[in-house]
Amino acid sequence: MTKRTFRPAGRRPSPKQAPVPGLAARRRACELVEAVLLRRRPLDEVLDEPTELDAADRALVRKIAATTLRRLGTIDRLLDSRLAKGLPDGLPRLRTVLRTGACQVLFLDLADYAAVDIAVRLVEADRKARGFAGLTNAVLRGLARDRTLILGQIDPLDDLPAWLRQRWIAAYGEAETRAIAAIQAVEPPLDLTVKADAEGWARRLGGTTTPTGSVRLVDAGQVTALDGFSEGAWWVQDAAAALPARLLGDVAGRRVADLCAAPGGKTAQLAAAGAAVTAVDRSARRLERLAANMDRLGLAVAVEATDALTLAGTFDAVLLDAPCSATGTVRGHPDVMHLKSTADVEGLARMQARLLDRLGDLLVPGGRAVYCTCSLEPEEGERQIAGLLGRDARMAVDPIRPDEFAGLAPFVTPDGFLRTLPSAWSHAEPARAGLDGFFAARLIRRPD
Repeated sequence: MTKRTFRPAGRRPSPKQAPVPGLAARRRACELVEAVLLRRRPLDEVLDEPTELDAADRALVRKIAATTLRRLGTIDRLLDSRLAKGLPDGLPRLRTVLRTGACQVLFLDLADYAAVDIAVRLVEADRKARGFAGLTNAVLRGLARDRTLILGQIDPLDDLPAWLRQRWIAAYGEAETRAIAAIQAVEPPLDLTVKADAEGWARRLGGTTTPTGSVRLVDAGQVTALDGFSEGAWWVQDAAAALPARLLGDVAGRRVADLCAAPGGKTAQLAAAGAAVTAVDRSARRLERLAANMDRLGLAVAVEATDALTLAGTFDAVLLDAPCSATGTVRGHPDVMHLKSTADVEGLARMQARLLDRLGDLLVPGGRAVYCTCSLEPEEGERQIAGLLGRDARMAVDPIRPDEFAGLAPFVTPDGFLRTLPSAWSHAEPARAGLDGFFAARLIRRPD
């Protein structure tokens, strides 16, 4: 990564002069980081709020905020090592400015001078913190000066909060956890599911195809401006998220319930495959978004705004993408590891068990179901299936076969489940590697 060096600071313009380029975007990035860490709000929720920033600045805001959250463990360790006396309490913006400033000089291809200068301005604008402007300048300049040495000594495990690091080491071992942490430190690619001709769309969009047939783009830019968006030729869907719906097999002409369906990627897969889909979600607002997506894609589905726990009727097949901790999506949603905890995993596991218990009533005899979560936690995956089989004699595992479709084999476990890890699909360019962490199991209701 090429970085521009410092220019002499000279005299700082008066705050009353014309707006400083990049200042508003970096201030907004600080607000987003604080919304996540201090007010416990999901990053995407805050990003959806109206803003007067243009598209380029909005992209910069997201990159700074997401990368700060992604690399927060490393950033805090480095800041603590350079702040012998620590920071006083009651100055949250000072810490946030230091965090986002450190993120820029260490991990983003932005001019060091601009990152440091604007960080100092942001501290000076905080009445309580302005006395620390000199400290901010010194710390960030020091990080920029020592960047090469720092980057050569980083341990990716530092970026994982203790609760998550401990859980993953217990489940997958330290080496695999380190590999997961390393790939999660990199901005993810954009994966698309296409209606047809993945290779052709990959060429047209300047991307590649994954082993399982998704189209993968790097630095794609604004999604709505890409070829094929307006004509509904594809939809955004991580390559791992595109696997569970395919495990239902040939669904053409069959009645399929997609539970917890919004925003609708799996719904679109099922409808495009010819299923008569009922998309179920208890959030009417999220179903409006799903319906809009189906309209763009030219796909007809029925929608039902109800809780899956009270859904009536029977179906030939059910896809249950259960609410979960989403720890398999940390690369694209780094706020997850700062907002969730082991208590959340335990609470969500109880909800998942209740949803699984509905399958026997919703399926016709001989009907298939796929249960999936975008979680790396065994309580939300393998252990859920073991619990269901012990509670409901009507249900049995229908083992997934490694040869069901191209690229599936590496993810099929000895028990016939699907388990993807973010560290899969290594590539010389990390930005082109990996996929979300997912678990899926296929089940069948025994004939009466």
